[in-house]
Amino acid sequence: MASVRTAPHAAGRATKSPGEGPPPQGPPWDLPLDEAPLAFLDLEMTGLALDRGDRVIEVCIERVRGGVVEARLESLVDPGPGTWDARSGDVHGIAVATLASAPPFASIAAAVVEILDGAVPVAHAAEWDLAFLHAELERVGLAGPTHALDTLVLARRAFFQPSYALAALARAFAIDPGTAHRAGDDVRTLRGVYAHVVKELSPSTPRDLWMVRIGENEPRPGVVAACQEAVTRGTPVQVTYRPASSGPKEFGMVMTAVDGPHVHGFMVPSRGRRTLLLARVLRVEPLPP
Repeated sequence: MASVRTAPHAAGRATKSPGEGPPPQGPPWDLPLDEAPLAFLDLEMTGLALDRGDRVIEVCIERVRGGVVEARLESLVDPGPGTWDARSGDVHGIAVATLASAPPFASIAAAVVEILDGAVPVAHAAEWDLAFLHAELERVGLAGPTHALDTLVLARRAFFQPSYALAALARAFAIDPGTAHRAGDDVRTLRGVYAHVVKELSPSTPRDLWMVRIGENEPRPGVVAACQEAVTRGTPVQVTYRPASSGPKEFGMVMTAVDGPHVHGFMVPSRGRRTLLLARVLRVEPLPP
């Protein structure tokens, strides 16, 4: 695994979930979503500059399958000397004295790798978490996951919100955030946001979620397949569509052609012609009676 030398791009500009190329074939990425182990992950750090020596000071990971927690790890982490300045506790409220008796990351690294093994990591602004996780694991000669699901990317596709920060999404969905920027509470909030995303996107597998892209006219293969099947059948379907300037809309449609990044058809019952950007189609389902 390549060494991480600098922090990733600004989280607010995330356009896809982390991973160079698609995730590995087979489990866990191609399991039905309720059978796939998911590792909900949050790290707190002394700062966001890997190249200036910032380190992890708290970690929480919950391994969940079908809504059931299979394993959980939560720990403060001693980042070592020379990594703390007067501003480090401003965001998360963790004081340097609190970490005096905390274990170094090296002593929990094996447990971190074990709980992540064979699971799909899920994080908010996941590129940051993976970058710091890789850096910490590399220091002790271990490797971390290369791919993850990013609820920041998924929420930006599924919803229309003034802010997609985790705390803002918690307010929008009436999720109690607990103490913001503490790993355990953030993981609980993350799981709540993920549940809302899944309800809106109706994915079949973790890979289906990983294929979500923002700002690229690249649709999810599952959505394309559903639209092509609707064209073949020629019967009305219910489409959930996320326009650029509003939240998801549901309407009836008869699809007549899939053409590049678009699907064409006519509305029902009005029969007005309609062209949709496939990348913004969230769901295609049978039209209710």
